[in-house]
Amino acid sequence: MIIFARFMSLQEEITKRKTFGIISHPDAGKTTLTEKLLLFGGAIQTAGAVKSNKIKKSATSDFMEIEKQRGISVATSVMSFEYRDKLINILDTPGHKDFAEDTYRTLTAVDSVIMVVDSVKGVEEQTRKLMEVCSMRKTPVIVFINKLDREGKDPFDLLEEIEKELKISVQPLSWPINRGSRFKGVYNLHKKNLNLFRPSTTKVADEIVSIAQLDNKELDKLIGDSDAKRLREDTELIEGVYDTFSTKEYLAGNLAPVFFGSAVNNFGVQELLDTFLDIAPSPRGRETDKRFVEPEEKKLTGFVFKIHANLDPKHRDRIAFFRIVSGIFERNKYYKHQRLGKELRFNTPVTFLAQDKNIVDEAFPGDVVGLYDTGNFKIGDTLTEGEAMNYRGIPSFSPEIFKELVNTDPMKSKQLEKGIAQLTDEGVAQLFTQQPGNRKFVGTVGELQFEVIQYRLLHEYGASCKFQPINMTRACWITSENKEKLEDFIRFKSTSVVRDKDDNLVYLAPSEWFLKMEQDNNPDIQFHLNSEFKTEAM
Repeated sequence: MIIFARFMSLQEEITKRKTFGIISHPDAGKTTLTEKLLLFGGAIQTAGAVKSNKIKKSATSDFMEIEKQRGISVATSVMSFEYRDKLINILDTPGHKDFAEDTYRTLTAVDSVIMVVDSVKGVEEQTRKLMEVCSMRKTPVIVFINKLDREGKDPFDLLEEIEKELKISVQPLSWPINRGSRFKGVYNLHKKNLNLFRPSTTKVADEIVSIAQLDNKELDKLIGDSDAKRLREDTELIEGVYDTFSTKEYLAGNLAPVFFGSAVNNFGVQELLDTFLDIAPSPRGRETDKRFVEPEEKKLTGFVFKIHANLDPKHRDRIAFFRIVSGIFERNKYYKHQRLGKELRFNTPVTFLAQDKNIVDEAFPGDVVGLYDTGNFKIGDTLTEGEAMNYRGIPSFSPEIFKELVNTDPMKSKQLEKGIAQLTDEGVAQLFTQQPGNRKFVGTVGELQFEVIQYRLLHEYGASCKFQPINMTRACWITSENKEKLEDFIRFKSTSVVRDKDDNLVYLAPSEWFLKMEQDNNPDIQFHLNSEFKTEAM
């Protein structure tokens, strides 16, 4: 009976949870929407509020100093709050394209996504790339079209653009009444009521004007004859074009419900949040290299999708972000670290509200737990209660820009070594070492990452450095069943063969032409474009 009650409580905890990511192109309003969801969820009382209840300029989820200075998100934040008897876990991702790989990894840890689209700019480059990752994983997506308080594109044109550019069917569940300076509110097509716009950038409105049906003559008095007529016509057209909303198609990743609003003014956010709770999936299972794991399984399994050092500048801490896939995580219980093959236990596991952390005694599938780490974890590591398995789908991809790390203060060599090792463990960049000489090459997706690394090395580790460009354009992991051929290649290409952080051999190609030539000339050697070559070989 005790076992049955425990299983029932696990089922209830799984049903209670919603774990999702918020993604967008830079400046579409993703971090603002994140904060307004916290506002509506009661996790904060005013947007941007800190413990002293003052207002700060930077958002709650942008807690790194460089993020505050640049006004961008460069690290994934994890935030949890309760709303309508549900526990919501939000993963707010970097919007900047230079940190796309961090976002791709984060998408492995969520069960659904809210994608923010700027109503003025429409679908942008980063939005397309992120949608490709969601489509590949069949992740359910809700679209929030933001900034309706600005003069933007026609709503019907935006819907058509989203379908065409993101290659997904859409269905509006709310509809705007005008836009820009004439924006008057949204009609909730899902709930059949009308909410009038009352701008408020910091607080939730005490009262929202609602009208049950569009044929109510009160509508004309509230928004004017012209807008009332247009809303009725638009709604009639929408109902004629779109079928009844299918939650099944949404959960399969084939249909994206669309909401309109203004995150900065808290408008349209509650409709989004309420519908999200009604339709978004509970925690889902994941594929391992051995089998598919269901969340209801009693034994704990999960994986590390992010590592971050120095979340608190006052303490030199290092935290691994661990997504629970199945079972119950318990404080002080031993778990098997699959890569290291040893048992670990955690005295102070934490949950998050941005930089605020709270120690937890137990956590459940869908939860993201912070594990204080002394260097045991790397991105992609799996913890279980003993079963030998590894979660898949968290590879490192070939970087696009390569530079040599040069120490400008020899007195701080140890600090530099430690700093660059920890930062690359976090996944902000990849580190390659060339021998002899112990030369360090750093590979990134974009230039901004070098700026962030340089800033953090100086301010968190006291290490001064600079980056010098090198003539490399592609990294390929190399393997071969023919040991002699591989040794010959390493000897002849000694200036281009390096080792990554896991001591795997990597060929750095000066150009795509050189890479193609080496592939043609060395048929016994396999050139892998991502670090999951071990999985590919299985």
